[in-house]
Formats: sequence, C-alpha cells, structure tokens
Amino acid sequence: MHPLIIVLGAALLDIGANMAINRSVGFRYKGWGFLGILLVLCAFTLLSEAVSTGKIDLAIAYATWGAIGILGTALGGLLLFGERLKPIGWVGILVMAVAVALLTTA
Repeated sequence: MHPLIIVLGAALLDIGANMAINRSVGFRYKGWGFLGILLVLCAFTLLSEAVSTGKIDLAIAYATWGAIGILGTALGGLLLFGERLKPIGWVGILVMAVAVALLTTA
C-alpha cells in the first residue's frame, strides 16, 4: 500500500481521536476519553508504519499527517460541535496546506 494512503488513514484516526477527546469534556466522560487515547495510539502506529516502508521521509509524513489532522479537526469541530474559527484561522490553515503541498513536491 502506498505510504500516503497509510498517512491519510493515520490522519483520519487522529481526527477521530480529537473529536472523541472533545466529546469527553475534559475526560469527564471517560469512555470518550479512552476512545480518544486508543485512536491516537492507532494513528501513531499507522504513521510509524508509513515511515518504516522507507518510501516516505518522516518530515513529509508527519507534516502531511498534521496538516490533514488540523484541517479535519477544524471541519469536524465546525460540523459536529458548532465551533467556528476566525477568518485568520482559515488563512493559517490555507498557508499550512500550501506549505505541505510544497514540501511534498521537494
């Protein structure tokens, strides 16, 4: 399997973890908190698997994973919890996405 597909899977798990941790309300709801922790562990395991193939550098894998995770978490927070970023926040996400795109072409 292509390492970028594995990184995408890791990023999706990370987004799920962030949503679960948000639902835990500061770990008041322990089931959501433990699910978040489990998903983070799975995300890092997939990220490690992607890098261990030797077909993708750690810097590219981690930056891609982080960028997808940040964008997905912002969108998930908006759609699931009604959390809104200020316009400058969306500009920051756009700048980050462009930077990761440039990094992956280098």
